[in-house]
Amino acid sequence: MITLYGIPNCDTIKKARTWLDNQGIEYIFHNYKKLGITEKQLKQWIKQLGWETLLNKRGTTWRQLDESVRESINETTAVQIMMANPSIIKRPVLDTNGKITAGFTEQDYKKILL
Repeated sequence: MITLYGIPNCDTIKKARTWLDNQGIEYIFHNYKKLGITEKQLKQWIKQLGWETLLNKRGTTWRQLDESVRESINETTAVQIMMANPSIIKRPVLDTNGKITAGFTEQDYKKILL
């Protein structure tokens, strides 16, 4: 079972979905802006990748956070921020039978899925 997590209008999500479709790889798309994400799931991802990898510090959602929040962030506050603002989660998150990958490059997806 392959699940791709993200937001449909994200350019990187579009690239990942196009690549998966072109390879004929079946997957479930989970729009975490509409469907949400659980704390349990985030903690499982963090266990594999680390919260620093999952937290997108390059986007507008990060820049809109208060400076004091950005400067004092830790794993606990990162989980709370990601649950409240799913747009701040690095995209896409790919779950292949419990193995989690964040971000998209064609080379990485080839190694994982082909």
